Amino acid sequence: MHPTFFLPSSLLYNTRTKTGFCNICVRLCSPPKRTMARPIMSFALAALLLGCSLSSAAADGFSYREALTKSLLFFEAQRSGKLPADQRVKWRGDSALKDGYGQGVDLVGGYYDAGDHVKFGLPMAYAVTMLSWSVIEFEKEIVDAGQLEFALDAIRWGTDYFVKAHRQPDLLWVQVGDGDSDHICWERAEDMTTPRTAYKVDCEHPGSEVAAETAAAMAAASIAFRPYDSKYSDLLLLHARQLFSFADTYRGRYDDSVHSVRKYYPSSTGYSDELLWAAAWLFEATDDKFYLNYVAQNAVVLGGTGWAVTEFSWDNKYAGLQVLLAKVLVRGGGETCNATLNQYKAKAEFFLCACLQKNNGDNVEMTPGGLLYFHDWQNLQYVSSAAFLLAVYSNYLRMANANLVCPDGQITPDMLLKFAESQADYILGKNPKSISYLVGYGWNYPTHVHHRGASVPSIFELPSAVGCIDGFDYWYVNKDGNPNVIEGALVGGPDLKDEFHDDRCKYEQTEPSIAGNAPLVGLFAALDGLEGDKGHSPKYSTPDSSPGSEHKSAGPNPKPNEAAVEFVHTITNTWKYQGEDYYRHQVAVKNTCGERITYLKLKIENLAGPLWGLSQTQEKKMYELPPWLQVLEPGAGFVFVYIQGGPQAAVSVVAFH
Repeated sequence: MHPTFFLPSSLLYNTRTKTGFCNICVRLCSPPKRTMARPIMSFALAALLLGCSLSSAAADGFSYREALTKSLLFFEAQRSGKLPADQRVKWRGDSALKDGYGQGVDLVGGYYDAGDHVKFGLPMAYAVTMLSWSVIEFEKEIVDAGQLEFALDAIRWGTDYFVKAHRQPDLLWVQVGDGDSDHICWERAEDMTTPRTAYKVDCEHPGSEVAAETAAAMAAASIAFRPYDSKYSDLLLLHARQLFSFADTYRGRYDDSVHSVRKYYPSSTGYSDELLWAAAWLFEATDDKFYLNYVAQNAVVLGGTGWAVTEFSWDNKYAGLQVLLAKVLVRGGGETCNATLNQYKAKAEFFLCACLQKNNGDNVEMTPGGLLYFHDWQNLQYVSSAAFLLAVYSNYLRMANANLVCPDGQITPDMLLKFAESQADYILGKNPKSISYLVGYGWNYPTHVHHRGASVPSIFELPSAVGCIDGFDYWYVNKDGNPNVIEGALVGGPDLKDEFHDDRCKYEQTEPSIAGNAPLVGLFAALDGLEGDKGHSPKYSTPDSSPGSEHKSAGPNPKPNEAAVEFVHTITNTWKYQGEDYYRHQVAVKNTCGERITYLKLKIENLAGPLWGLSQTQEKKMYELPPWLQVLEPGAGFVFVYIQGGPQAAVSVVAFH
């Protein structure tokens, strides 16, 4: 047995430095530490661990599907660059259209990190990895919710940017903008006047953390895209392999090469976890034993089987790595490394048991209201990542027909998922304040979110530029709520006593981030897939919360709450015409409802080209079974095809019988 290690207290953990209205406040938080169990377990937690449900999601009125939809909307609000025609967040406009030009490189695109306008490479790559992992693990649930297109779009907005940033095998552009100068101003992204300096890592100035995390993001995204766009998947995998080789060959901390990141996203754990994490994802994407041997042979020296941690985040990947490698044991294919993989699994279960308060004292703190508490600063981003791992591991246990064995007792897969659900429910409003920490969800949510774009009227409402200082004078200190609702943003959340202050100046509580939001996609998808949640919203229609959504039924006895069909979307050909890329999209439709289908009505959105294999109705965007196909037997299917440039169309079931 390898000894259990914890992060040395001499290491300074993540600090997010923010410039407020009055001055610059620097906060240094201690690293993950051993914490004693609370002397009295909350009644809610005790009931969860005993397998008792105090109240179901249905009783509380939570719609995980709506929460999933909104959590993906947040990524559209964070887009940098030229916005697409199908942009759903209408108060945003084009911004930062010359990023990288001063360095002779096109770095337009990607995501703004949080409430500011810096593009930080490390948390951005982590967010893309987590979005991809969500699609990989919960693809069916995301498809059932009608959100696959939006999830893949969110991933692709990041990976397209990474492709631009990785112009040479051993060079990666890792940041655009400077935190210090950016935080001096309070202005919309569309008005930005702050410097857009770009920073890179290369052979002489290595950055193993950010290069390896970007490799992990590309590898995970390649898996997510494989069934839908194999050529793009291959491209991402090529970049992932090169970036991993670069990160491993030229080892060095990225904050030693990019000094301006030290106050914002310093690497407290070093690059060892990212190297193992990237190799694990490359093994998932390629089944190449080289990468499996890498995580096995470097398990001790890089800390993979030695570090037992009590958080999973953009900085500390060990818990996520350990959970991901436990999947290899369940799935098979790594038998030559099983002894080492079991050591990884043991450390994964230490983390999970610590969250469940079943670890003989070495547990994560909890608030009186039942929320996991990791840090004073943006705690909910650590809650979302922990709850995601709990949901994922519940699936793995179910696949293996096994339980989680903790020092203080055994936990079934259902109990594990129930605890993850308790954290999601706390976020959505089941908490002492009865407030939803997901902006735009429910009737009571933060209205003074620490976010520049949300706090200043849109350029479409206020066309005149808002200057750097004007933003502080008129909008930052404005006591009114934000003029723009940044739907789906997960704010930092309450303190250890469940107290929360809806105040822009309290950015540790009111600022959202892409790193915090990304794990929510998988978490909400997993919970939406539960039997008990099917009644919250129609299974195959766009939720009310989705901008521009429509609810229409047609034909006798429509059954919107039943799983009617399954869609498999592939690209079978691509070509260029007059400088534009065009694709042949094939959609395989299969009857999965267990009964004959004699009427099927589909809604197809974002369709810009010709379509064959369906009959169009008189209603806009609506299609029915073709005349030659009167009956679709259980398990039977058919194919329709369309051709267009740009993103694929969105197909959903409106009604069937």
